[in-house]
Amino acid sequence: QVQLVESGGGLVQPGGSLRLSCAASGFTLDYYAIGWFRQAPGKEREGVSCLSMSDGTTYYADSVKGRFTISRDNAKNTAYLQMNSLKPEDTAVYSCAAIDLLRITTVQAMCVIGFPHTDPFGSWGQGTQVTVSS
Repeated sequence: QVQLVESGGGLVQPGGSLRLSCAASGFTLDYYAIGWFRQAPGKEREGVSCLSMSDGTTYYADSVKGRFTISRDNAKNTAYLQMNSLKPEDTAVYSCAAIDLLRITTVQAMCVIGFPHTDPFGSWGQGTQVTVSS
């Protein structure tokens, strides 16, 4: 069974840090791109950061550049999102997604355009809540 499972969300004060994990099972991420997307109530989904699990190419949205870091551990079939200097506006449900690298042109395109949950060459996690509040 193909599955992505996120963990690491929670409540943190402004200025704090969290690390999200996205663990894959049922398939190998080596030839996939991984993306972290977030959606806050009443707002559109935003591609936060995307990564090629093959060559490590990364993309960051301007809103998180310099504060968030996406990384990979191919041996563990897992990707991570280290979030530092968190702000209240970072509050959202964060979901990871994976798609076959052959289905995208660049990791930037993956983040900016995204792909539907029904894409047969991709997979989405269930999401994890991140709340930044004092």
